[in-house]
Formats: sequence, C-alpha cells, structure tokens
Amino acid sequence: MHSNPSVSAGALSTGAALPPDAVSTLAELFAWRVRTTPHGPAYRQAEATGRWRELTWREIGERVAAWRAALAALHLPRQARVAVLLPNGLDAVCIDQAALAEACVPVPMHLIDNPGSIAYILRDSEASVLVVQSRRQWDAIAALGEPMPALKHVVVVEAPELDESGPVRVVGAARWLDEAGARAPGEASTAGPGEDDLAAIVYTSGTTGKPKGVMLTHRNVLANVRATLQRVVPQPHEVFLSFLPLSHTFERTIGYYLPVAAGCTVAFARSVKDLPEDLRTVRPTILVSVPRIYERVYGQVQTVLAAWPWKQRLFEHAVRVGWRRFCRAQGLPLEQPAPAWLDALQWPLLDRLVARTLRAQFGGRLRIAVSGGAPLPPAIARCFLGLGVPIVQGYGMTETSPVVAANAPDDNDPYTVGRVLPGVEVRLGDNRELLVRGPSVMRGYWHREDDTRAAFVDGWLRTGDQAAIENGRLRILGRVKEIIVTSTGEKIAPADLEQAIAADPLFAQVWAFGDNRPFIGCAAVLEPARWAALARSLGLDPQQPASLEAEAARAAVVRRMRELTASFPHYAQPRGAILLLEPWTVENTLLTPTLKLKRKNLEARYAGAVERLYSSSRRG
Repeated sequence: MHSNPSVSAGALSTGAALPPDAVSTLAELFAWRVRTTPHGPAYRQAEATGRWRELTWREIGERVAAWRAALAALHLPRQARVAVLLPNGLDAVCIDQAALAEACVPVPMHLIDNPGSIAYILRDSEASVLVVQSRRQWDAIAALGEPMPALKHVVVVEAPELDESGPVRVVGAARWLDEAGARAPGEASTAGPGEDDLAAIVYTSGTTGKPKGVMLTHRNVLANVRATLQRVVPQPHEVFLSFLPLSHTFERTIGYYLPVAAGCTVAFARSVKDLPEDLRTVRPTILVSVPRIYERVYGQVQTVLAAWPWKQRLFEHAVRVGWRRFCRAQGLPLEQPAPAWLDALQWPLLDRLVARTLRAQFGGRLRIAVSGGAPLPPAIARCFLGLGVPIVQGYGMTETSPVVAANAPDDNDPYTVGRVLPGVEVRLGDNRELLVRGPSVMRGYWHREDDTRAAFVDGWLRTGDQAAIENGRLRILGRVKEIIVTSTGEKIAPADLEQAIAADPLFAQVWAFGDNRPFIGCAAVLEPARWAALARSLGLDPQQPASLEAEAARAAVVRRMRELTASFPHYAQPRGAILLLEPWTVENTLLTPTLKLKRKNLEARYAGAVERLYSSSRRG
C-alpha cells in the first residue's frame, strides 16, 4: 500500500443552524424539527387536480403519528425490516419516519424495478412488511411464487378498502390506518432507536450480479447530514425539488434528511417527464440531481441552436465570457485569457440575451444545483457554470451514507469533486484506489460477511475508484475494475472515453467496449433529430432501420468520435461503432436507478452486434 498521508477536512463554511448534539437518531431529528418550527412549510405535493398542496411540519408530524400507530399495532420486533416501494411523496415520508420511530429498519426500493429484483430484496432482507403503491405491483411480485417467509403484511396505498387475509395480509392503506386510530401526541409504543441501530438497508443497484444490502446506522446517516450541512449551508426559507428516487442514498440523505435538519421545504416532482414544468412552477433554490438531467437540457438547447447558426455563435460566446468570469471568481486558471474589463462590459447584454433563458428552465432562482452519481462532462459544466447555473459536483457512494467530498458554491472547481467533508478521512491505496474512513461509513453488507471483509482494508473502506488528491481536493480518475484491456495489452478507462464522446449532442448515450479485442468500439444511442440530419446529409433515409447499419453512417460517426477523442492515445480512440436509437433506461435494465450504465447487461444485449463489428473488421 502507498504510504500517502491521510487527508482530513474541517468545515469550510459556517452559518448553518445545526441540530443540537442531543439529536442522535433520525427519529429524534424529525421530532426536533416538528417541535422547533411547527408552522413552517415542510412539503409540497401536486394533487390529482393539478393544484399544489403545502403541509406544515406540524401537519406532517400528525400524519406520521397515524402511520406510526398503525405500524405499532403489528407488534413487530425491534429492527424488523419494513420494505417501501413508493414514489417520492408524503406517503413515503410517513412510512419511513414511522418505521424509524418504531425502531424498525426501512428497506427502500426503486419504484420501477422489475418484480424479480424486488422479490429478491424482500426475501434477502427478510422484510416483515411491504408498503406498495398499487395492487398491480404486488400481484406481479406474488405471481413469481418466490418464497418470502418473513413477509406477513402488504399495505397498498391505491386500494383504500382492500383487505385480504392469508399467509400474507394484503390491506389498503386507508383501512390499515383507520384500524389503528391516532396515537395520543407524544405517546410512544416502544423505546426509540439507538444511534447504532440500523436506519436503513439500502440495496446497491449494482452494475453486475445481485444487489447487496448496505447497512447504514442512524449514526452513519446523521453524521453525513451534519457534515453536508456545513458544506451546502441551506437556509430555512429554501425550497428543494425532489425527483431522484428515495431508494437511492444520495436523495435520501441530501434531498430528504438534510432538509429536515435545515427546516427547508421539499416539493415532490410529479415525474421525470413533468420535471421541466415542475421546475418552472416550484422554482427551487436547491436541486439535487444526476448529470443526465443537465445533459438532457444541454442536448435540447444544442438541438434548438443547430437551426440558427448566429444564435449558436452568440451562445458559445456567452459561455466563453461567462466561464472566464466564473474562473476569475473561483481563482481558477483561465484557459482563454481576455481582459476582465471587456468581459464585464459584455456580460450584462449576454446575460439578458442568453444566460437568463437557460436559468429560467430551472425556475430562475437556483442558488445551488448539486450533481452527483457520475461525472459531469466538462463541456456541460463550463456551459452551465458560465451561464450562471450554480452546479457543484460531489462524490460518494451508498456505503458512505453517501457523501465523501463536495465542492461548495464559493469554493468550486468543477474538474474535481471538491474537498472531503468534515470528519471524513481519505487516502490512496494500491493502484491509487481511494480509501475512506469516518463516522458515515457503513456497518457492512446485510448477511454478507465475506463481502464486508473484502470491502475493508486496515479499517478503511475500499471505494473501487481510482483518485488523486491535489491541493486538498479530490479528483476521481476512474474505476479500478472498469478498465478495458485490449488484446494488445493497452489499458483504457471507458468512462473517460464515453464522457468525451457524449459531449457532442449527436450522442445521447455512449458505451465503450473492447476488452480482449484488437481495438476500441462504441455503441451509441443517437439523438433522433441530429441523426435525421446526419442521415439525410449522407443520402440515407433516417426512418429506415437499415440506415443505422449503413457503412457510410458508421464511418461518419466513427470520424466524429475520433475527433472528439483526439486528445486520447491513438489506441483509445474508437475504430468501430454500433448505432442505435432506442434509449437505455432503468426499465429495460440497461441503466441502474442512478442512471449509470449496466455494462454486463449491455454486453449481453449487444453481444451479437459486437461480434459482427469485430468479425467485419477481420474480413476487411
């Protein structure tokens, strides 16, 4: 192991109203918030009529009490698992807080996961209760016939009067809540959880194999909340827009528990499809997102500009000027120096003509936009930061509750993931692997002692990511194991290659491959409008599937990919391409719930196309 000194960071920002030290569990955190600001706005949710309804902390506290009474009536043992398969919203908050208060363990699951995966999690976690949105979802799970001996109760939100007995009681949420009645304020059915009790078992989405249940304690999550509060510093008047699934620790900690600690308002987006309209309606000040959302907005903007060359030039000029202004404000080196006075003179007009339009797509009052889960392509970071969309990147993983490092609005280097959080330590191990230690690091993997032992070295968590520590900042270089080794022995980090290619709006999604092959190939999902323009320029019919396999189309795409990767070694530049129009999604199992590529699934899905690509090159 390298003998790098460990790095520990103190608080970089102050001013956040932290919960008192006496608050040691998430249940206590919620109760403290309800007592402290009972009349403050807590949550907003759109009703079926389209009207947004707002609840105060006192009102959400009363709802949680009703759910807690119903859960207590089941007389579950301490640390019983309560599985949650719900969309982001008030019901998800209620069952989560009720379970925590009753010293149970929430097991959050992704709403659109497939029934087989859900059944596996229910069986593996030994869940006693499942709270599900619809009867259809439960029927699909039950139809698999998988043994789930621990499961005794299924609560269905959308079937209020349902009540079926059997080995598993299936009951509508309204009937279930009515049966228990409201518990008197302050009355507890059981001693609350301790700080070392489990606060969740979160199953990693995983790019390969079965998901593992990450055991996070109240101490883990609350330590991460406290540390992040010092970096992001949200104020009580601020509004979050929640749309990433609460089954993901990134959203649970930063988009859910952190606003509870800070007393902020959380508005629940109706769906990803409705996100553009919800952003304009809610006008959030804080947004927690993954790069894919910014990439979509960027791609839409580029598509519009493509029809107006003069607008494209104006837009690019505004980005250059804005990026220089950002670099000066952050003390970053200028890539294209220009007189500061000239940029200051131009900016008011460029802001009015270009930047405000982009910011308006996010509601027009974002103070901070957190991007995590995957790297944000540099071109997109420059564009958004230059035009005043305040994106800060961070880094973490489910096993660290999840944030390890993050930039701050006033200390923001988008080529890094920022400085490590207060109380967190990092160092580099063999092969530059990032190792993490601190109070937010998981207890281990549920029922997987061997995997838990393998995840640690000398008490430090192995992240599986290669990193560099430069001037107190963390830069992620790639995955230790996600390295393509060609048949000629060359090593390439696929994520870097994919990111460089995806900067071109022609490419909606990119997957690089070539392990044990003579050269690198890429499969690319093309943006439909730009594919249509490219196809017509080559004399091809974009509506014909055969056009995607035309030699002229593939050659044109490969040329474009090689231009985009000109700074890479020659052996890392793609020499073959598979062209696609069907997007990779969570539903078709090619993306994880956090929108990362499932590389093994992609390999299986396109095995035939990959083989044909290399076979044709051998014939050629």
